Amino acid sequence: MSEQDILTDLLTSEKHTTSTVNTFISESTCANLRQNLKTILNEEHSIHENLYNIMNQKGWYPTSDAEAQEVQKAKDKYNSLQV
Repeated sequence: MSEQDILTDLLTSEKHTTSTVNTFISESTCANLRQNLKTILNEEHSIHENLYNIMNQKGWYPTSDAEAQEVQKAKDKYNSLQV
């Protein structure tokens, strides 16, 4: 496997892990467990961000900035969903 393949696999695993831990948090009835899971989730997000940054710097996960109009559209949509 190439370095790019390994990092892609790790990033995919992190995406799955954060999603799974988030589900555990929302379904947990134990406050202590929920707090521990939130700590784990923050750590996993940091790992995810580091992997993304490495891949982006190497040109393996290129992104572009969203246009101001698209950002505002997303904000408006989110704000309309809040109670």
